[in-house]
Amino acid sequence: MNIGKPGILSVVATPIGNLGDLSPRAVEALRAASVIAAEDTRHSRPLLQHFGVATPLTAMHEHNERAAVASLIAKLQAGADIALISDAGTPLVSDPGFRLVRAAREAGIDVVPVPGACAAIAALSVAGLPSDRFVFEGFLPAKAAARRERLRELADEARTLVIYESSHRIAECCADLRDAFGAEREARLLRELTKLHETCLGATLGEIAKRVASDPEQRLGECVLVVAGRGEEADAKLAEGRRVYALLRAELAPAQAAKLAAAISGAPRKVLYGP
Repeated sequence: MNIGKPGILSVVATPIGNLGDLSPRAVEALRAASVIAAEDTRHSRPLLQHFGVATPLTAMHEHNERAAVASLIAKLQAGADIALISDAGTPLVSDPGFRLVRAAREAGIDVVPVPGACAAIAALSVAGLPSDRFVFEGFLPAKAAARRERLRELADEARTLVIYESSHRIAECCADLRDAFGAEREARLLRELTKLHETCLGATLGEIAKRVASDPEQRLGECVLVVAGRGEEADAKLAEGRRVYALLRAELAPAQAAKLAAAISGAPRKVLYGP
């Protein structure tokens, strides 16, 4: 407790699987805090017990974040140091915490990162795809129509894409990616990173979609998809496909024009014309 001055909010990354990835600095920050704000206290308690951290826990998740922020900011203003953690990885990366960090900044409270594991960065680092420029999409929409619409918007993205997906939607997501981006787009499916059954699957979206559909094991655990951006060759195919589609569209129905333009140019039909 900092008597007479505000406390510090530490944003602490925790392991995504392997407990050895929790840094000594993170352990120190968790022990030194007056309270730990955790996404799920039941999930985090075994981790803290493993490292001998006895700091009290309070829940802050997507359902109570607005209400919890006011209480936590009051504690910080009274001089308490608070550590923010998520269930796994770096807080705020597809996890709660944004409102707390924003409110702390607005209140003039110091917010410090205690970096560590992040599934998106871990996946990108081993995928073997261009990593100098990338886009983190997090979780795509759960509903099929909204997901497919978002993928059509992303089909022309030139940067590498990093996508999170749940195990019960991974097969549908891979099939939608194949249809929207083309079966030959280079990609990787990284599953259960840093855990016992860690896998890196695939060379193209077509191969990944086929394997996930046929192998139930590939539909288990935490999943990260890393997808190459649209390359120069794809640019040329897409430009030619759009040119041919425009010509055919003058004489044919849109669906038929797109089908023929895709066959002639090699561009994905669903990019030329939606389903």
